[in-house]
Amino acid sequence: MAYIRSAGLRGVRQVVAGLGGDADDLARRSGLPRGALDSDEMLVEDLAIALLLETAAAELGCPDLGLRVAGHQDLDMLGPVAVAVRNARTTTQALEMTSRYLFFHSHSIEITVVPDPRGDDDVLGVRFGYRDPEQLIPPQSVDLVLLFLHHAMRSVLGGDYGLRSVELPNPLNIDAERYESLFGAPVTPSTSTAALRVPSDLLGRTISGVDQTVQQLAMQYLDQHIPADRRSFTERTREVLHQSLDTGTSSLAAVAGMLAVSPRTLQRELAAENTTFAAIRDDVRREVAARLLTTTEIPLYQVASALALGDATTFSQYARRWWGMTARELRHGRKVGESRA
Repeated sequence: MAYIRSAGLRGVRQVVAGLGGDADDLARRSGLPRGALDSDEMLVEDLAIALLLETAAAELGCPDLGLRVAGHQDLDMLGPVAVAVRNARTTTQALEMTSRYLFFHSHSIEITVVPDPRGDDDVLGVRFGYRDPEQLIPPQSVDLVLLFLHHAMRSVLGGDYGLRSVELPNPLNIDAERYESLFGAPVTPSTSTAALRVPSDLLGRTISGVDQTVQQLAMQYLDQHIPADRRSFTERTREVLHQSLDTGTSSLAAVAGMLAVSPRTLQRELAAENTTFAAIRDDVRREVAARLLTTTEIPLYQVASALALGDATTFSQYARRWWGMTARELRHGRKVGESRA
């Protein structure tokens, strides 16, 4: 599962109340923790937010619910990310910092600059999506984030920034005229991506009124809080396995879920880093086994359990492959290299 700061729920209570709904009941049924609707700093599951938006839209008969919620949100909800972006020297730097530091707000979504989805050399796409390309974006979430992104870009760039059109990966939730009145540009449904199409010369424009000292302080703070998911998939997989082996979690599917990607995506990313899930798991098991055998006296069957190997017999087979000796021999003082000397 992946998490997002509860600031992403700003406006939900007001919109739902205005429609005659019970926001707290919707939040509870969607799996959100108590208080999430009224706090910016709680970490909540991104899928719970998506479920709340889709459920509220359906039950309250409000197909533009995501757009309405976006009307209550602004760039400041991103906290220190907003400070860094508002004080960027150029539009290029602002977009780069948004992409680089968005993890502080959400570990699962990303905003990137991509070639124009329609192939126009004079246009670029500012794309919104999940880090896992196989994860589908619910329609209300698409509406909310793209309109929020549009408002944020207007705020940073001082108004009209030349938006050409909006690409939606799903059918329109309401009539096209309503979308176009909110974005000030045509909207195309059922496309391959969620993106704002902007002029390519937008990049490099100077932003006035910035404070570089404030920007540096914000960036230093964000850099000090880079989480594990900004490291390589190899490092992150190793860390998850080290933390979860003793709970019996060692499968590809379980670890991928904890990293908020699909098993196929995890395999692909590890292959790009010239390794495999099986190789990392085997290496972590060997490290944990050596530590437990040489620094503790816990029974071998418990070591096997801590390695998610099931039983001592299986562990014994692994030990001979790893060190050319039994686990008991290693525990009683023989060094790994002695059997190979």
